[in-house]
Amino acid sequence: MTDDAPTRPIYVGSEIYRRSTYGPGHPLAIPRVSTCTDLIQALGWLEEGQYRDAPCATDAEITRFHDPDYLAALKRTEARQAVAEADRVRFRIGADGNPVYPEIYRRPATSVGGVLLAVRSVRDGGVAHCPGGGTHHGRPDRASGFCYLNDPVLGILAWLDAGLTRVVYLDLDAHHGDGVQDAFAGDPRVLTISLHEANRWPHTGAAEDRAGGSARNFPLPRGLNDSEHRFLMQRAVLPLIAQRRPQAILVQCGADSLEEDPLARLSLSNNAYFAAVTALRVLAPRLVVLGGGGYNPYAVGRCWAGIWGVLNDRPFPQPMPAAAETVLRALVYNRAAGRNPPDHWFTTLRDAPREGGIRPEIVRLAEQALKETLPA
Repeated sequence: MTDDAPTRPIYVGSEIYRRSTYGPGHPLAIPRVSTCTDLIQALGWLEEGQYRDAPCATDAEITRFHDPDYLAALKRTEARQAVAEADRVRFRIGADGNPVYPEIYRRPATSVGGVLLAVRSVRDGGVAHCPGGGTHHGRPDRASGFCYLNDPVLGILAWLDAGLTRVVYLDLDAHHGDGVQDAFAGDPRVLTISLHEANRWPHTGAAEDRAGGSARNFPLPRGLNDSEHRFLMQRAVLPLIAQRRPQAILVQCGADSLEEDPLARLSLSNNAYFAAVTALRVLAPRLVVLGGGGYNPYAVGRCWAGIWGVLNDRPFPQPMPAAAETVLRALVYNRAAGRNPPDHWFTTLRDAPREGGIRPEIVRLAEQALKETLPA
């Protein structure tokens, strides 16, 4: 790490997320990044100089991975607030859960800009947190899985363009990080590791899927608990990463693996995320933490804010200070669980641990991942 490297973690945010939603009834109709940012500020965890405002990525930056015709279609759709039938069919805009909404180009372009800013801020070493990033399903020429642009891919490409040759991408989202894995399949410079619920969309990421030797996948059984997650991390994931001797790690912390999430059936507490980020900090000189999935605003906001606390070695207050509790009580969550939320969603940042037994299939997943030696 050089003298110019940031001495404290950098937080990359943007106000574009505050009122931007995918529309009523969509799982992404909830405030997530703004809740995380407001919680961090209410906790007094943002010191002067730590905050960076995410810029909108340029066309040249986006087309490093994405088709220029697709980018033009996103811009066209935002300008008209309607999608042409040809664009819907070709680029899946306005289809497959990828709706037309007011910031359909600017919001994902800001996510890309934020991730690129985070990646560049740790060029000489350091840590950055960009919860607006993590759209790991985006394809070069189409929208996929609520993702219009693939900011993790573009962040990794920026590291590769800067000359790094050993990068690890770790995906903790409940859904397989298919877009990132496919982008770097067979590339010896990038190892992608994904822990995701088995038999869930996009129905990829089988344990035997190695993407030409550059991937390890952990399809997880329903009800995965903290003990099982910790076992996989300690027995397989962290040794795989350490063996790689990475120059940089990008970790996608989609919060839909939490028990409270409505779109998945894993049962983690946020302690699993905090432990993972803590372990990763010492494995590479550069660490960038992204958001991703997560469809319960209370769970997502508390998880991502807690990750920022972990990155800054902040003790978690118990109970929450009044200002932070006010942020959480102001949320509206139009699902059954939101009609009568439990009190701990307002008063605690750290979940109660969700420990349990370690099932035989978890042990087998760890053993299978370690069977083959990684390429040098």
